[in-house]
Amino acid sequence: MSRAAIRYAKAVLDQANEANISEIVFDDMKSVQATIAGSKELRTVLQSPVINGDDKKQALLSIFKGNSEITKSLIQILTSNKRIGLLSGVASSYINLYNEGKGVKLGHVTTAVPLSADLEKQVLAKVKEMTGSDLVTLENKVDESIIGGFILRVGDLQYNASIANQLGNLKREFSKSL
Repeated sequence: MSRAAIRYAKAVLDQANEANISEIVFDDMKSVQATIAGSKELRTVLQSPVINGDDKKQALLSIFKGNSEITKSLIQILTSNKRIGLLSGVASSYINLYNEGKGVKLGHVTTAVPLSADLEKQVLAKVKEMTGSDLVTLENKVDESIIGGFILRVGDLQYNASIANQLGNLKREFSKSL
């Protein structure tokens, strides 16, 4: 995350807190982040030096027309400052700052397949065991190389329950006994 994105996110959070709509802006930022992450074309447009700022601004304002005035204001400020490429980073930073303020931790879970409801319950139980808190938002990353199970990271704590890790442990045990 760039320092500029974090500064913009702090300013947006302060503004949202003053207006008492930080939760609405939180939902906006999740929407902005998901939309940009889900659209390669939009990411290309935002990073393109060929497309002028006003066109980018109009496109974004029409995409996010249902969002709060603070979010629309952020888009306008980033465009006028020629920093619109930071929008996704600002959204991520806002989400992190909002969660920190609410005491919600972010857990990164890596699985071989997308997280099922049953596996999510297991992971949340492990998070509660590790941190003593059940205020956790899970971010899922799929990595087929772990074969099965999951790898969980919350802050600086890590729990590796992947099949690949267990196979590696078995391999080390066999090589020790030879």
